[in-house]
Amino acid sequence: MKKTLYTFAALAMFAVAGTAHAAGNTIEQPAPPAGGWQHDGIFGTFDKVAAQRGLQVYREVCATCHGLKFVSFRTLSDLGFSEAEIKAIAKEYTFMAEPDDEGEVLERTGLPFDYFPSPYANEKAAAAMNNGAAPPDLSLMTKARVGGPDYLYSLLTAYRDPTEADLAALAAANIELGDTTYFNPIMGGNQLAMAPPLDDGLVEYAEGQPEATLEQMAHDVTVFLTWAAEPKMEERKEMGRNVMAFLVIFCGIMFFAYRRIAKRILGH
Repeated sequence: MKKTLYTFAALAMFAVAGTAHAAGNTIEQPAPPAGGWQHDGIFGTFDKVAAQRGLQVYREVCATCHGLKFVSFRTLSDLGFSEAEIKAIAKEYTFMAEPDDEGEVLERTGLPFDYFPSPYANEKAAAAMNNGAAPPDLSLMTKARVGGPDYLYSLLTAYRDPTEADLAALAAANIELGDTTYFNPIMGGNQLAMAPPLDDGLVEYAEGQPEATLEQMAHDVTVFLTWAAEPKMEERKEMGRNVMAFLVIFCGIMFFAYRRIAKRILGH
C-alpha cells in the first residue's frame, strides 16, 4: 500500500512538471543575495539594521500598493525602534475612530497598537486601480511563496528586457507579453503586472548606511518582510537549541544510568 502511494505521488509530481513545461513555464530558480541571509541556519538572527532600512523601503515604495495588515506598529520594538520612534511612525497614518455619542465617526492619528493600514479602502477598490488584480498583502509574503526570502529577492532583482531566446520560448508556449505587463523570469508566465518597483537611489538611506542600490534595497526589504512574516523566529530557534541541549544531556544521563543498573543486574 505504501509503495503504491509513493508511486502515485511520483507520477503526480511528473505530471505537474510536464504541465508546467508544456505551458512554457521557464521560471528561473530563486537565488539568495551574495553572502546569503544572516537569519539562515539554527543560529541565524535577523539583521535588525537591514530590517530597519527595509521598513524604510516598504514605507516609501511598497506601501503605495501593498498593505501589511498583520504587523502592528508596536512590534517594531523588536527591530530596535524606540517607543518615541514607534509613536512617530504611527502618527503618520490615520484611522477611523470609534463613533462618538452622536454616532459620528471621525479620523484619528495612529497609535502603537494599530496595524499598518492598507493603501486602499477595500479589495475591489484595489483591483479597480490595478488592472483588475488587487496587490497582495505583504505580511506573510515570504511564508506564502516557495523559496521564501530567496523568491522575493530574486523577483525584485530579476526584471529585465526579454532576450530573443526568451521571446522564442514564450512564443513556443503561445504566451504573449501584455502591453501592461513586465518581463520577469521568476514569475509563472514570465510576466508581471507590477512595474519594477526598485531602482538605484530610489530611497535615500541615512548617513553611514550602505548605498541604496537596487540589490541593497531588495535585500533590506526582504529581510524586513521575512521578519514581518515570522517575528518570533529567533525565539523559536533559541527554544529549539535549548530543547536539543536538554535531550542530549538527558540521553547521556539515561545512558549512564542504564549502564550502572545493567552492571548491578548482570554483574558485569
